[in-house]
Amino acid sequence: MNRLALLTATVAGLTVLAVAPAGAATAPQGATETVTSCGNLGLQAGLATRVCADVTGNTVQIYGKVSLAGPPSPGSPAPAPKDLMTSVTSEILGSGAPVTTNGRVIFTATTIKVPGATSTVPCGSTIRGTFAVASYPWTANPVVHEVTIAC
Repeated sequence: MNRLALLTATVAGLTVLAVAPAGAATAPQGATETVTSCGNLGLQAGLATRVCADVTGNTVQIYGKVSLAGPPSPGSPAPAPKDLMTSVTSEILGSGAPVTTNGRVIFTATTIKVPGATSTVPCGSTIRGTFAVASYPWTANPVVHEVTIAC
């Protein structure tokens, strides 16, 4: 009897959701959506790194992500925290000097986001994001991602 009650409640709930107005789950008209794109993974300081871009209209935020390169072995201790020197660079190709944000973060076992610059990019331009991570004794091996802004 409990299964039948659960099934009935589920069907009733889904029916209520199905009769909601069509525009209820859409963004307001005129709102600009954010599109995220990321470059390929690269290994730096023994960790997986990638550079990403959040594009909203012609505003772009470049940032880096650092995560474990793979799952830890079963039964192994948690990885020791790592002191990382980071550098996030954004450059509008053919227009001005690159903007670099340097920082220092402590990486534990969870993915972290390292913020970079936010830029307003002219339509049709390409922005290049670069993310570098170093931790003694490893030097940086930057990952790169380019995005062309189509307005």
